[in-house]
Amino acid sequence: MDIIKTLQEEFGIRENYLTATIGLIDEGNTIPFIARYRKEVTGSLDDQVLRELADRLIYLRKLDETRQQYKNAIEEQGKMTEEIAAALNAAQTLAVLEDIYRPYRPKRRTRATIAKEKGLEPLALSIFAQDLTEHVENIAADFVNEDLGVTNISEAISGAMDIIAEMISDDADHRATLRKLFHEKGFLTSTATDADAQSVYEMYYEFSEPVKKLAGHKVLAINRGEKEGFLKASIDVEEADALTKLEKAINLHNAYTAQIISDTIADSYKRLIQPSMEREIRSTLSEQSEEGAMKVFATNLRQLLLAAPIKDKVVMALDPGFRTGCKMAVIDGIGNVLCTEIIYIHQPDNAKRLISSKINQHSVDIVAIGNGTASRETEALVAETLSAVGGNVLYTIVNESGASVYSASKLAAEEFPDFDVALRSAVSIGRRLQDPLAELVKIDPKSIGVGQYQHDMNQNRLADALSGVVEDCVNTVGVDLNTASPSLLSYVAGISSTVSKNILKHRETEGKFKNRRGLLKVKGLGPKAFEQCAGFLRITDGDNPLDNTAVHPESYDVAKKLLDTAGWGLAPAQTRKLDTKTLSADLGIGEPTLKDILKELEKPGRDPRDEAEAPMLRSDVLTMDDLTEGMKLKGTVRNIMDFGAFVDIGVHQDGLVHISQMANKFVKHPFEVVSVGDIVDVTVLGVDVAKKRISLSMR
Repeated sequence: MDIIKTLQEEFGIRENYLTATIGLIDEGNTIPFIARYRKEVTGSLDDQVLRELADRLIYLRKLDETRQQYKNAIEEQGKMTEEIAAALNAAQTLAVLEDIYRPYRPKRRTRATIAKEKGLEPLALSIFAQDLTEHVENIAADFVNEDLGVTNISEAISGAMDIIAEMISDDADHRATLRKLFHEKGFLTSTATDADAQSVYEMYYEFSEPVKKLAGHKVLAINRGEKEGFLKASIDVEEADALTKLEKAINLHNAYTAQIISDTIADSYKRLIQPSMEREIRSTLSEQSEEGAMKVFATNLRQLLLAAPIKDKVVMALDPGFRTGCKMAVIDGIGNVLCTEIIYIHQPDNAKRLISSKINQHSVDIVAIGNGTASRETEALVAETLSAVGGNVLYTIVNESGASVYSASKLAAEEFPDFDVALRSAVSIGRRLQDPLAELVKIDPKSIGVGQYQHDMNQNRLADALSGVVEDCVNTVGVDLNTASPSLLSYVAGISSTVSKNILKHRETEGKFKNRRGLLKVKGLGPKAFEQCAGFLRITDGDNPLDNTAVHPESYDVAKKLLDTAGWGLAPAQTRKLDTKTLSADLGIGEPTLKDILKELEKPGRDPRDEAEAPMLRSDVLTMDDLTEGMKLKGTVRNIMDFGAFVDIGVHQDGLVHISQMANKFVKHPFEVVSVGDIVDVTVLGVDVAKKRISLSMR
């Protein structure tokens, strides 16, 4: 296989860019570094395309490796032919390779292998060749051999049929034909194991939908329902259609063998092909659905991590609770904990006094309330308190998914060794409002709560995909070298978990970094790692102002020439007047890199998240009982699925905007309309208090 040509066709990338990009990947360069600092080499491919390209490259190389393994195995058996070699060379997927190799794969003891041991393979080949000129029974008589376990003609024919059935099942062309039939004409059907059982899977108790039209979330839901014992699922096709295709492909033309081969085709399909094909199709559907769900999860996670931070604000964070109380942490504008308390909402007067006291004492700007148990009661208490306090203090609801995971982690214990687990959770809630990215990197991405069916997926594949998203987000924003936690530093391109801890030790023993070159003094961080990470690390009050930009040290000379010419704070109007093509040639640097440098010089230390929509702040409170059909509200998009978006409208039960209610036009996927964190206008379509369901519309 020509991997370069295949990738060219799939990604539409010019050969010179593609070859150079693969070279960069093979040299061990990180995706963020390649995307940001090697645009001339890649043709300005972004990080997401680069990751897809890298994944596909791995797959195609694995395909070629497997192809060679199968060639070697067949050659060792002495069965290689020009036709088999050509088929192996033409195979474009692992599934096709498996089909071709199937007849030559060492098998466990089957009915066919037992029949071969009894000397019946010549009889099977003779029957299947369809060139007999007399009845099969007459030929089969010669194969009766009690010493081999063939006591009569019927046993001989039956054994031959077992061999033929396996031959049919192992034929790559037959499997390709039936695979196409299953995809085009098959139905995924599910039924209830107990029709009277109540569960969230009731819509799948009598379900049937064409395989080719199945939405991924339905496949994953049925898989989970089956795993939990509520559903029984299968892939169904018309058996007659399958048998007709096989008979047509085999072409039953001999009167002496037609009925036997027809019966064998039916046996092969029912006993061997259909179960195998059903497993394969369901596996394919699951893999495709998981990949789709991972992409949704990754997009949601990216949007959440790149949400606008609330900077330089004193935050009172509340982790709601009944029995153990509501945990409070007041955090200053840079994340330092000023105080912690526990309040009890069943003692409202005392709770209000304590909240008011801390707001006044620490000049609190915003109250952040976790959305867990007792959140609604806590919100009501806070709203009443803020109304009495007056001033400009507002509150917001923060998704606390994963806060408990963080608070019980080794990392949290190291950060706050003197804090109770619950108090650590309150700190996490407050900090994730101040800087979502810096706080959420401390939590396993799977626990952040913006995915669907994540626990049913391939966990290694999911972890790799989400880790890549976090890495891209961290490097897009940049990291303050002198304040970042080891968790945040470990996601910077080129920096491992061990090196991130070494950076912290270096800060503690040597003091703050004065310049990026100081990184080379960190244990374990050599020239290659420095090249990968330097441009993503910021030093705000260092020796060189360029260290507080995304300009890479390798481009400092060019940046200084520009600064000598135009000065700091280039205005966009100035930049637009520049002939970047001529200027890049004069400076000996690529035009994409020059444009990036100019953008940094226009606004040094810029944070791309500042352009995102800020969290919605509230001063009043609603309950589901307050909602009426037709009511218009503002809400925050909390999660996006294939079928719609869940929106927080302030009643502690997210409402669903179904994809059909997102716009006055056809919407293929919710991502076309909304992103996680968006503030949207919605209309209440319906409220089911008993089932805690709210239907919303954005139309």
